[in-house]
Amino acid sequence: MPKVIRGKSSINEEKKLKTQVVISTINKAEEEEQAASLARSAGLPYIDLNIFPIGSDDIRTISEENSRKYSVGVFRKKGTNFHFAIIDPNNEETLQFINELKKANGWQVSIFVVSKASLQRIWNKYKDAPLLENIDMLKMSLQGSDLEEFEKQFGDLLELKNRMREIPTTQIISIVMSGGIKMRASDIHFEPEEESARLRYRIDGVLHDAMTLPREVLSGLVARIKVLSNLKLDEHRLPQDGRFKIENESYKFSLRVSILPVFDGEKIVMRLLDESSKGLTLEKMGLSGLPLETVHREIKKPNGMVLVTGPTGSGKTTTLYTVMDIINTVDVNISTVEDPVEYRMPRVNQTQVNTKIGMTFASALRALLRQDPDIIMVGEIRDKETLEIAIQAAMTGHLVLSTLHTNSAAGALPRMIDMGAEPFLIASTVNVIIAQRLVRKLCPECRQEYFLTDKEIKTLKNSVDLDSIIKFLKNNKELGKVVKTGDSWSDIKFYKAKGCEQCSNEGYHGRLGIFEVLDVSGEVEKMIVESASTEMIEKVAKEKGMTTMVEDGFVKVVQGITSIEEVLRVTKE
Repeated sequence: MPKVIRGKSSINEEKKLKTQVVISTINKAEEEEQAASLARSAGLPYIDLNIFPIGSDDIRTISEENSRKYSVGVFRKKGTNFHFAIIDPNNEETLQFINELKKANGWQVSIFVVSKASLQRIWNKYKDAPLLENIDMLKMSLQGSDLEEFEKQFGDLLELKNRMREIPTTQIISIVMSGGIKMRASDIHFEPEEESARLRYRIDGVLHDAMTLPREVLSGLVARIKVLSNLKLDEHRLPQDGRFKIENESYKFSLRVSILPVFDGEKIVMRLLDESSKGLTLEKMGLSGLPLETVHREIKKPNGMVLVTGPTGSGKTTTLYTVMDIINTVDVNISTVEDPVEYRMPRVNQTQVNTKIGMTFASALRALLRQDPDIIMVGEIRDKETLEIAIQAAMTGHLVLSTLHTNSAAGALPRMIDMGAEPFLIASTVNVIIAQRLVRKLCPECRQEYFLTDKEIKTLKNSVDLDSIIKFLKNNKELGKVVKTGDSWSDIKFYKAKGCEQCSNEGYHGRLGIFEVLDVSGEVEKMIVESASTEMIEKVAKEKGMTTMVEDGFVKVVQGITSIEEVLRVTKE
């Protein structure tokens, strides 16, 4: 048998690697020794969490946000006895935070000094928290497999993760989708990485890490999802889109699948569309008062354009579907052009755009006009040609519903002029423009009352016009009992997120729209013809009684529906 002789470069590489390992070991040992020395000087015990087991359930005693903010973690609890890990025993904020928890809950607290590496281990454990909090949902299979048998096989999440390589791919997908449904996720992400695959859920518009999957199970998951979505199994270089349905006695979901090649494999995003949800109204979405009356009046007109604006993920399509549901009666013919078709609606003729074969928004819209429609819904106006056809349709006796990507309602008008539409045509065809954003709703079980401090009011002034907003709130009849005539900002009661079991310690549960409704009539029409700027149109509209998105947001803030932070998060440009 020939002898294998390694070259000098190979030997040098090995020596270099060994040296790096030794240096790494020394650095780690030094870090632990420094932590131990710090503990001795503070008269506190030291512990190495790299070798001590950390309870995955125990870390959730405090939120990840507070854990990182105060550089503290809980690594063990038993009854009312809690073991806290800190890296700096001289940090007053950390000690005060622990003391407040101790007093508020009547805990027995033991404080240990740890290294940064040990605290990082605690933070890494939070990646599994969303699924740990919802362990019951993992024991449900979409295929209707026997629950007792499932529990017998996989008693808890830790065992499930350890045995992930042994579980059939179909069952992994069922578990993941069940988790998404139970957690009210709008999207499920499978993201390949160098040595693993990450599972994430988008809940109430915010992405959450759910689980780290073994790398080797990803190829099977991708193949299975491609089969379910009728996609090409052997195509790994180009993006693919598909969809499939899941249903049982309690729900019916359509999953819109997007597969994209990335550096480490193929990334999958599945949009969960609840087809069993019924009875969504404009009121439930967050519209009220004069804006609601304006929208109801304008969508009942036989012709003209109703536009909904906002960034991606602001709920524009949901608003259009809600409007269609309201006006979808037996005496009208409704046709849509969408990319893609989100929800299936009864008595609505829905057309899917397919640019590969020349079925664009413009070409599909032209064909629709020969189908004797009363109401036309165009998923999005993206170009001059689509805009011109939509305007012509609105002028010739059709009601046209569509969306635009602009930040405000008034901003849609100059945008259409920039796209090549004549100002006088826009003024005569557009009925109403609705701008919107989605804010997370505070959990009613744990929301916390507070009043603004002088420092917070001063900071808030840099973001919004507080004088005009408080004037608006005082004149709002709906808020007569909440905001009184003589109130200043420091007198108004606000609410903030806290976190409890009901909302998975997020502090928020569900979402709601904040709106800006521009009635295109009278003086606004004249300004459009004169090609006035967004600011000028908005100023006149406000004088005529238009409620801005920020004002509508603050109405919902003082009502305790959402928080100031949420309104500022979605309205800042």
